[in-house]
Amino acid sequence: MRRIGLALAWTMLTLSVVFLLAPLAVTIAVSLSPSPVFELPRDELSLIWYRQIGALDGLLPSVLLSLEVAAIATAVSLVLGTLAAIAVVRGRFPGREAITTFLVSPLMLPGLVLGIALLQYFRSLGLREALPTLLLAHVLVVLPYVMRTLTGGLSLFDFTLLDAARTLGLSWPRAVLQVMVPVLAPSFLTGGLFGFLSSVDNYPVSIFLTDVYHKTLPIQLLQYIGESPDPTIAAVSTLMIGLTVLVLILGERLVGLDRMAGV
Repeated sequence: MRRIGLALAWTMLTLSVVFLLAPLAVTIAVSLSPSPVFELPRDELSLIWYRQIGALDGLLPSVLLSLEVAAIATAVSLVLGTLAAIAVVRGRFPGREAITTFLVSPLMLPGLVLGIALLQYFRSLGLREALPTLLLAHVLVVLPYVMRTLTGGLSLFDFTLLDAARTLGLSWPRAVLQVMVPVLAPSFLTGGLFGFLSSVDNYPVSIFLTDVYHKTLPIQLLQYIGESPDPTIAAVSTLMIGLTVLVLILGERLVGLDRMAGV
């Protein structure tokens, strides 16, 4: 019975992995098809759709905007998330658990609900410019990833190390930079990387806050699908998959996937 249970568990795991990876494999395969419609390659492979990427109108500005918004939102979230995590871990005040839940609540809400709520909130404040609202919204999207990982990392951090560094003559800023930051590097990297990817890939929140002059990459891809659907979109999606794989490889090289996962 133990062997049967183990075989069943591995079978379910394999089927789950195949089910999750199959859409990615299909996207990559379609991007290599010479056919002008979305279909799997049959006789030969072609890179024609990758060469067509440069001809897509508005693609480069949307990529740069997505990277800019994601980078700024991640940097701001790392600062705010670190301060909030320290307050939650070190503080002893009523409602601490409720505040922790509130800070990660954007992960629990449907993206469309969050996008509509932010749109109405920004409009009530008189904030109608696309770029500032995108930045603020993406900080809200990225912050829960940073908050969750840093809360876990700080719960294992020995804060007496900071006191020891202070007694050796370091100032508080230098003690934090030279003692706490290196120890929490896996948490910073994990939260930052996943937050960055979630910002670049965000669609349901961004669609309510973009305008004709400021379109993030997912919104621009949606426009291509409506105007001229062809496998060029699959080629762009494949490059985004490659970016995700590259980020994971970077994390493995810097701190290791086991430390990023908290093992």
